[in-house]
This record gives sequence, structure tokens and C-alpha cells, in this order.
Amino acid sequence: MIYKVKSGIGKKVIESQLAEKAKEVGFGVLGSYDFKTILEGKGFPIEREITVYELCNPAGAQAALSVLPEISVYLPCRLSIYEEGGETILATIGFESILDSVEVDPALQEHFETLFEKLKALMNAWG
Repeated sequence: MIYKVKSGIGKKVIESQLAEKAKEVGFGVLGSYDFKTILEGKGFPIEREITVYELCNPAGAQAALSVLPEISVYLPCRLSIYEEGGETILATIGFESILDSVEVDPALQEHFETLFEKLKALMNAWG
């Protein structure tokens, strides 16, 4: 499942505020990928500007990786930002999809759900 939020605020404005707002909910921005520039440089241009940000909640990552090292394929959390139809779209992989792919105990599941609520709050900060 992909979780998406639409905003009337421009992509550049959201990107300029992302690190600060992410920090407010316990996430840090580790890096980003500008797919338009990357693909164009490889001879495969796309028209849309799509940037994917890698976000990390260190406590959440430690809890998950200590118990379930294979969850590392889903980390860090990724947040995609692009424009479509005059709106800015923020999208991420729903934690439900992640949890459906592994077996976790109820305490860890609850921890993941709390993290996803924080990520959703970040994504809705520009709603």
C-alpha cells in the first residue's frame, strides 16, 4: 500500500521545510535522490520532477534492526515528493505493507504503528 497526501503548497517550499518539520516528529533527513536529474544524466529523461528523501528515526531503526535484521531492506523510510495536477504529492510505503511481509511481536508492531503515525503527521504538515 502506498500512503499519499496531497498539498496545495509547492514542492520547493515543502522541500525547504522538510528537515525542520521531520526533526519535530523525531526523523532526520539522511539524503535525497532527484530522479529527473539522475535519469537524465543516464540518457533516460523524465518530464516530472520527483525527489525521494531518506528519513530515519534512530530509535525506531535500532528497535527494528535489533530484533529483525531483514527489515533493513525497508530502511530508511522513503518519502517521495512530486507535483501532479497542480498539487504536490507526498507518498511513502505504508507500514502495513511492511508489517505484512514479516512476523513481528505485538510490542514491535505497536512501535512501528507509532512511527508511521509520526511519518503521516509529517506528511500532513502541509495539508
